[in-house]
Amino acid sequence: MQEPQDRRVVLDLDAQAERIDRALARALPDVSRSRLQDLIRTGQVSKDGIVVLDLSLKVGAGAVLDVTIPAPVDATPVAETLDLVIVHEDDDLIVIDKPAGLVVHPAPGHDAGTLVNGLIAHCGESLSGIGGVRRPGIVHRLDKDTSGLLVVAKNDLAHKGLTAQFADHGRNGPLERAYLALTWGAPEPRLGTIDVELGRSQRNREKIAIMRPGEGRTAITHYVVEEILDAGTDVALVRCRLETGRTHQIRVHLSHRGHPLLGDAVYGNAFKTKAARLGSAARAGLEALGRQALHAAILGFEHPRTGEVLRFESPIPPDMSALIAALRANDRS
Repeated sequence: MQEPQDRRVVLDLDAQAERIDRALARALPDVSRSRLQDLIRTGQVSKDGIVVLDLSLKVGAGAVLDVTIPAPVDATPVAETLDLVIVHEDDDLIVIDKPAGLVVHPAPGHDAGTLVNGLIAHCGESLSGIGGVRRPGIVHRLDKDTSGLLVVAKNDLAHKGLTAQFADHGRNGPLERAYLALTWGAPEPRLGTIDVELGRSQRNREKIAIMRPGEGRTAITHYVVEEILDAGTDVALVRCRLETGRTHQIRVHLSHRGHPLLGDAVYGNAFKTKAARLGSAARAGLEALGRQALHAAILGFEHPRTGEVLRFESPIPPDMSALIAALRANDRS
């Protein structure tokens, strides 16, 4: 069991006056600013021996700041042993090849059997107290029925560094995310960018919708049609590279272009009748898939501690591979 940490910060004699939370964030880079703000609000920070509760308090040259960081408490999710496919692991992070059907984080209706439950069991005491709670640092997520690669932070330093890279969307660093999708029809042009804002649907809060400019969040998907798999229905294998990472982004963007993903019951339901035009083997493959045909195939990022650029590739899983093979065979019996 970890003990509380007592940290002391003495500001330089030439330090400029600034908010106490900003001064602490600068002096304690391994602790997130939001965590420091929580500590101030709960009376865990003092200035020159006097407890501070005001986030906007200005501190300057020579101020002595004492911070007590309570020991992390156990996360609400319980540890469960799961058969995780671990692509890479070190003291700071873990890269998982997630199978379709695995929920990433506990939520109503999915309070057990999630990736987080499995990570708590696998990592044990190596997890630090991100936000004061011992739990894996989920930096980004994949939909339950999307397979492929995702990285999880194991400590505050990694969580902070990875979050910054994902927030920057790879504009100033090596972050790379590429997905493989099967679409009804091939987007035109065959190489292009979809730049359309997204937001939560007002009619169905479980869905994401296209928004007018200025009313949603920026969402940018770069795509290339790699192969036409079935000439009769123009089913295409499309590679998508994310510049932003919004919820359901690829699914909604491609559906907006008139080319929803095969098997997508949320954004491609109107195309279900197209399955009748597939060959018998492809129809059986699509039924066996039972999910949207989307796979997170490539993930690259800079290691938050070492600065090394890491890049991982995940092969297309068997359910999608079988469907692709059937579509290429083009048996229309």
